[in-house]
Amino acid sequence: MNLDWIAVDWGSTRLRAWACSRDGSVLQRADSAQGAAGLAPEQFEPALLELVEPWLTTEKRTTVIACGMAGARQGWIDAPYSAVPCRPLSVERLIEAPVTDPRLRVLIVPGLSQASPADVMRGEETQLAGVLAAQPGYRGLVCLPGTHCKWAELQEGRVIAFRTFMTGELYALLSQSSVLRHSLHADTDTGDGWDSNVFVEATRQALGHPEQVWAELFGLRAQGLLHGQAPATARARLSGLLIGAELAAARSLWQGRKVTLVGNIGLPALYLEALRAQDIEVQALNTQRTTLDGLTQVFTLISAESQETTR
Repeated sequence: MNLDWIAVDWGSTRLRAWACSRDGSVLQRADSAQGAAGLAPEQFEPALLELVEPWLTTEKRTTVIACGMAGARQGWIDAPYSAVPCRPLSVERLIEAPVTDPRLRVLIVPGLSQASPADVMRGEETQLAGVLAAQPGYRGLVCLPGTHCKWAELQEGRVIAFRTFMTGELYALLSQSSVLRHSLHADTDTGDGWDSNVFVEATRQALGHPEQVWAELFGLRAQGLLHGQAPATARARLSGLLIGAELAAARSLWQGRKVTLVGNIGLPALYLEALRAQDIEVQALNTQRTTLDGLTQVFTLISAESQETTR
């Protein structure tokens, strides 16, 4: 395999790597459960090697460009945030991680920070760069669903501002650690099934009256006890209430505007459904391709600088 570089997305719970050609085309891919949250700094290099060693050769030093939690303070090495407004990616701010294997050169992409209101991101900045790579000159709002959903404003190739909503984490906490878990996960429930109508209606209800969401949450438990509400229905309603409350809080950002959504399956698909139910014009981009487009931008810039230096 004649790869030119390796792209890495190192999340809290998963490690994903792609062997890439110069233009970002994927030659091979691999992933593991060795997420950054479970690793000490000295464990990052062995975890990466376990995944990508078949792609390495002693004949050259392969560049690895990594985004995500490898650059967190508790990660491989601290990659200080770039403060907005700024371009989502900057070659000058890349941090080189310490390695012992001579076949590797690891460069970590820094996240972004915002002073007021205080906010940070790691990993999503690469997807924002991917949005700009796919749509040069894009001006508008980008929604990046996840455990912590980000809404970012892009103008003239820069990230102007962003806000984070902990909607995904709240869903996990409520569904796994609160009294609602008894209504969302019955003993005989397989976890399958989804009621799209219930989800959309709950989203609309939360958008119209976000102040009522906190009472409606306990109503999920009461509906199960008194009326035998199915767990699948309860899960759809909980998702709708939480995402609807987020959309209500972010109304000033998206109202009357076109939205670009990164992702189209899983959690992003719910945001897509919720936004379209409000007649919001939204386009969805593939998450993996957007991440790779952002990392490819970094490799292209590094290669151009290297060629300029050798002239």
